[in-house]
Amino acid sequence: MERQIINPWNWQDEFGYVQANAVSGVQRTLYCSGQAANDASGAAVHAGDIRSQITLALDNLETLLGEAGFTFADIVRLTIFTTDVDQFFANYDAFIGRLAEAGCRHTGSLIGVARLAFPEMMIEIEATAVA
Repeated sequence: MERQIINPWNWQDEFGYVQANAVSGVQRTLYCSGQAANDASGAAVHAGDIRSQITLALDNLETLLGEAGFTFADIVRLTIFTTDVDQFFANYDAFIGRLAEAGCRHTGSLIGVARLAFPEMMIEIEATAVA
C-alpha cells in the first residue's frame, strides 16, 4: 500500500490532520462504526466528562482496530461527532496527542450534533483504516 498526503496549505498542521490521503495498492479496508465511551456491556459511561469520554472512545477504537489487525497509524479518515464542540476543543490535546503519537495522519470532519445515541454520550468517532 502507498499513501500520499496532500496538503495544499499548512494551517491544518496545528490541528494534527491532513487535507487528503491518496491511497493505492490497498489490500484491506476497515470501516468502523462509531466508537464512544461505552463499557464492555455497551453502557454509556463518564456522563458530563468529555475528556474521559474521548479517552475511552479512543480506547474502544484502538481495541476494534487491533482485533482486525490495524493500528491508529492505518487510519485514513475520522469523523468525530460531538454534542459540545467547544468542550471538545478544550480537550483536543487528549484526542490529537494520542493519535499523533501513534503516527495517525487522518483526514476528517468534526460535526456538532444535538444528541448522540444515548443522552450521556458527548462524542462518537467513526474511522476508516487501510492496509
